[in-house]
Amino acid sequence: MATFEKRPGGWHAKVRKAGVYRTESGFKTKAEAIGWAARIEAEIAATGRGDAPDVTFSRLIERYIAEITRAKRGARAEALRLSRLIGRKEGGGLEAVKPDPIAEVPLRDLNETHFAAWRDRRLKAVSAASVRREWATLNNACNIAIREWKWLRENPMRLVRKPEAPTPRQQRVPEDVIDRLLLATGYEYDRAPETQMARVGAAMLFALETGMRAGEICALRPADVSSSRKVAHLERTKNGHSRDVPLSKEALRILRQLESTIVDGGTIFGITAANLDALFRKAKARALVSGIHFHDTRREALTRLAAKVDVMTLAKISGHKDLRILQNTYYAPDMADVVALLD
Repeated sequence: MATFEKRPGGWHAKVRKAGVYRTESGFKTKAEAIGWAARIEAEIAATGRGDAPDVTFSRLIERYIAEITRAKRGARAEALRLSRLIGRKEGGGLEAVKPDPIAEVPLRDLNETHFAAWRDRRLKAVSAASVRREWATLNNACNIAIREWKWLRENPMRLVRKPEAPTPRQQRVPEDVIDRLLLATGYEYDRAPETQMARVGAAMLFALETGMRAGEICALRPADVSSSRKVAHLERTKNGHSRDVPLSKEALRILRQLESTIVDGGTIFGITAANLDALFRKAKARALVSGIHFHDTRREALTRLAAKVDVMTLAKISGHKDLRILQNTYYAPDMADVVALLD
């Protein structure tokens, strides 16, 4: 049965049926709450009968965002991608764009042809790498719907050909490009970077010294750095495991340079990953630089470090568990430099 309660933030609804408990808040009217509850009760009843509920793929995605995506570290980015697919903003408001046609397909009719058509549409709009990332999310959503929600009997995506993986980027960051970007950001070696743009320059130099990701750099706090051990401790990383990153003299210099700009309780670089990305794009435009991503600093750093440490130590520094990824994606030596090692 469903119950409803008026709260300061809107109507709150609870549904208890067949041992299943669901709740949702923030409805503007009681009618909206009642409609939601009726839909949830129908879904629960259909699941109990072993039937696919009478809903569209859009509803499956909405539930996935609410129950699965929001528990992930990259929740915001994934929620935005999925919301675009179904033509909605985060929070439920309609966007000006139409949903992808697959969003309107009833689950009972959903099959491999719908996903093949979705794949082909996306490949015309974005890169194969982007489609493969979206593919992984939708594939997981279908598997969750099979195993946990009983909304699908089988995953139609398993019968569809996935786009080929693109060749890993081998782009490095030349010294002249680094100089032009530093000039564009207004970073100076003998002054604390006060502006957000100057902090982007500091972050770029720090990334080139440590091989850390943009998000890891932006999240770094004073308590994470041990000056005596010359190590930065990263508690939460992309692969879910913590790691320690050794700090060179130059990396420590950059951190000392930033000390006077740190706000109490704030991060060392004082910039979010989203702002770093946006400002780095502006700096590239100012410097007339193209073809370089901030993440390329990680490849450049790890390639430089490979000349100083063995591959196992390099993997510990970078946080890679799969040495093939480290070799194929991030290690890009100049063979002309290797020749010098042979003679």
